[in-house]
Amino acid sequence: MQAHHLHLPDEAATAHLGADLARVLAPGLAIYLHGDLGAGKTALTRALLHAAGYQGRVKSPTYTLAEPYEVMLAGRMVTVIHFDLYRMASPEEFLDAGFREHFNENAVCIVEWPEKGDPVLPPPDIHVNLTLAGDGRDVELRALSDKGHQCLARLKFAPNL
Repeated sequence: MQAHHLHLPDEAATAHLGADLARVLAPGLAIYLHGDLGAGKTALTRALLHAAGYQGRVKSPTYTLAEPYEVMLAGRMVTVIHFDLYRMASPEEFLDAGFREHFNENAVCIVEWPEKGDPVLPPPDIHVNLTLAGDGRDVELRALSDKGHQCLARLKFAPNL
C-alpha cells in the first residue's frame, strides 16, 4: 500500500511531521511506531498530541505502558492512547491489562514497540518506521488498511520537510 519516505533533519522537523499527522487523524486509527531507542517515537507522538490540542504534559508511557489523552477530532472528543510496550514481558500482559478493548472506533491508538505485542495486538492502519540518520532521522509512513490509506492521502507535508 501507500508509503511516504522523508528525512527529518532535526527535532523541529519531527515536530512538524507530528503536527501534520495530527491534522489527518481520524477516530479508530491504530498507528504503530517502529525504531530503536532514541529514534524519536515519543517526540513524534508528543508533537502530534500537542498539535491535536492537548495542552498538558505528554510523558512517555514506558513504565505505565499506556497514557490516555483527550483531544478534539472531527468535531468530537476522542481519546488518543499512547502505548509503549518496551517493558512488557509478554503479549499476555497486553491482554491481561485490557488494552485490546481500546482499539475501537472511538479512540486513536499509537503504539511504540508493537513487536512486543505480537501476536495479540490488533492490526495497524499505519506503520511509522523511524531510523536515526546523522543528526536527524529517516521516516517511512506506510498505510496498511483503507483507513490508513485515507489518512495518509490527506497528509500534506510542511514545506520545510
